Amino acid sequence: MELKKLKPINNSSRHTIKIQKNLLSKNNKIIRSILSKKMKSHGRSSINGRITVRHKGSGVKHLYRNIYENINDKTNNNLLVLANCYDPNRHAFINLNFDLKKKNFSYSTAPEDVFPGSLIKGSNNFQNTSLGLGYRTQLKNIPAGSLIHNITLKPNKNSKYVRAAGTCGQIIQCGLTTAKIKLPSKKIIDISSNNQATIGIVSNIQQNLTIIGKAGVNRRLGVRPTVRGIAMNPVDHPHGGRTNGGMPSVSPWGLPTKGGYYLRKKRKV
Repeated sequence: MELKKLKPINNSSRHTIKIQKNLLSKNNKIIRSILSKKMKSHGRSSINGRITVRHKGSGVKHLYRNIYENINDKTNNNLLVLANCYDPNRHAFINLNFDLKKKNFSYSTAPEDVFPGSLIKGSNNFQNTSLGLGYRTQLKNIPAGSLIHNITLKPNKNSKYVRAAGTCGQIIQCGLTTAKIKLPSKKIIDISSNNQATIGIVSNIQQNLTIIGKAGVNRRLGVRPTVRGIAMNPVDHPHGGRTNGGMPSVSPWGLPTKGGYYLRKKRKV
């Protein structure tokens, strides 16, 4: 995908930079059986209507695509990529796949440089010589130094790590029982070598270079404005009343926001 800068015909398009989606499928609602309805999320409690998540609400309704990437020990998946599709629920693109054994359709997160017509396999019994881009298997079957994404926290479970657009992890070391994985945040974690991962980088690697151009784009995505604490009243924020009160920067609940303050305690040696 290439970046596209709009002509400055008005103020909203003057600095807008988008991604050309001409290689994506024009109709990504082909298979209704793998779509489920999703209502607008207002960020409020369904019981008393109070705000539970700040800066969220008034978004556009959209259908949710059920992403299937789980591999069981008893099954081997042979998926034929039919189309690359846009997904309104994530920045990464998704693939519309056809299972050659089960004869059904499914969606999966699209790796970079995997195009329609490609064959994606998933199994826990791969050899290092038979691996390819987009294949999904256990970490112990992937050679060290490989770039991976969609890493599971437990074997045969849903993916938890490295799912954002353009991100990837790297296998630093893999033993018989544990593997060291370098996450996009440069943090190294130890997980079981029986966990599964997909080879390659998540698609849409230029997402971080886009510029929305105007606030209305975020409003349609369900993002509400963020107001500075100093612009509030004293009852609404510790910084309220047009003064910080001689105190360091804190959140609305009084927790420090600068200087590396973390709620999680450090590990004891």
